Amino acid sequence: MSDVTVEKEQMATTVHVLWIPAGLGCDGDSVALTNATQPTIEEIALGALPGLPRLDIHWPLIDMDVGDDFIQYFHKAAAGELDPFVLVLEGSVANERIKPEGYWTGFGNRPGTDQPMTFSDWIDVLAPRAWAVVAVGTCATYGGIHAMQGNPTGAMGVPDYLGWSWRSSAGIPIVCVPGCPIQPDNLSETLLYLLYQATGAAPMIPLDDSLRPQWLFGRTVHEGCDRGGYYEQGQFASAYGQVECLVKLGCWGPVVKCNVPKRGWTGGVGGCPNVGGICIGCTMPGFPDKFMPFMDEPPGAKVSAAASGLYGKAITGLRSFTWRTAEKEPKWRRRSTELTTGYHPRW
Repeated sequence: MSDVTVEKEQMATTVHVLWIPAGLGCDGDSVALTNATQPTIEEIALGALPGLPRLDIHWPLIDMDVGDDFIQYFHKAAAGELDPFVLVLEGSVANERIKPEGYWTGFGNRPGTDQPMTFSDWIDVLAPRAWAVVAVGTCATYGGIHAMQGNPTGAMGVPDYLGWSWRSSAGIPIVCVPGCPIQPDNLSETLLYLLYQATGAAPMIPLDDSLRPQWLFGRTVHEGCDRGGYYEQGQFASAYGQVECLVKLGCWGPVVKCNVPKRGWTGGVGGCPNVGGICIGCTMPGFPDKFMPFMDEPPGAKVSAAASGLYGKAITGLRSFTWRTAEKEPKWRRRSTELTTGYHPRW
């Protein structure tokens, strides 16, 4: 019996999705996912797409169960009674070891003690049993705002906590889908891919060195930006509301891996540079520290913009010759008693 056949048989049972939004965060990624359109969370949850396994999603945002009825599934998974399951983690991981008492984050209580279980406690007991672990949003992936220099919590991303070379029980690396908040379809599409992988219908999810899905984060903001042509021509906005390239206003698009300008935000509409906002690098591991102050011109932008300005002026000048030619109709398009199109009859 092949490995794929065995895996398909294993996935014939219900796949549980355990979503814990209890890290340091704002629940913005959960809210963003409700705006997904390709696919929608409803299509995933209801199995409306062909080939999906049966799903049981335990997510505070949509679950009808509350209290003990809700949290029991997480305890069952920790005890090995819920298999297989995908663990989705939202929010950065606070360092619970740096203080003598209290806790930074909590999600339900520990059985027998009624003491809160921290976010990191849940990661400790659930991650080793999970079929896959998905970190959603920049806080969970790389620490985000809470992990910036000077923070009091020692916050970090899930890969920092578990280790960047960590693998799930199925041999899958941590899957990081960054964004502050996350682009809705990026997350729903990643979850869909993992579910198809669970059924054997897709190969191992391809991730880059920062554990992001390659097909979503393989290009820069600049490569998909509608304003990229202005950069090439050396035309830069000097104030918000202008249509030219935003690099001089602080946009990090040329180096940031993100597909939002190409994909839009909801239903293909929106996205930071698309609506006049600069890219501040929120999908990158170095965010926010390495991209601050946000409104200043990025390092190297002056040199690259100056070079682009010289190149752009030369190219624009050369294109003007072609433009003047292309703006004129061919000479034979006129009223005449003779045919001057160059047509030659064959008989």
